[in-house]
Amino acid sequence: MSNPPVISIIDDDGSVRAATHNLVRSLGYAVHTFASPEEFLRSSHLGDTSCVIADVRMPAMSGLELQAYLLARGQSLPFIFITAFAIESDRARALKAGAICYLTKPFDGEALIGCLDAALEGKGATTGE
Repeated sequence: MSNPPVISIIDDDGSVRAATHNLVRSLGYAVHTFASPEEFLRSSHLGDTSCVIADVRMPAMSGLELQAYLLARGQSLPFIFITAFAIESDRARALKAGAICYLTKPFDGEALIGCLDAALEGKGATTGE
């Protein structure tokens, strides 16, 4: 039996992390959660992550900065961004860098499921809305 894809969820809001974890885990994926991009980068799960779900705005390093950091090091992971701030320049930057989806909180669970399906099937970028 093959191992399920690993989804890493990075959000500084514990309630969002927990809710997203529960939804993604209910779909049969292996899930790891992190309170910051730095915690994710220090973890042993970077190499086995199939998709990253990340908040855009976090205290030290933003989700967008994490995406750029990984791309600069040749690590191209599918990213799904979630944010409470609908800032068009952030959305454009994320999608230009290859993000699969950019969802505004609160988002519909079905929208996230569609984004995960697209990310794991290697489909192109979408707003997810």
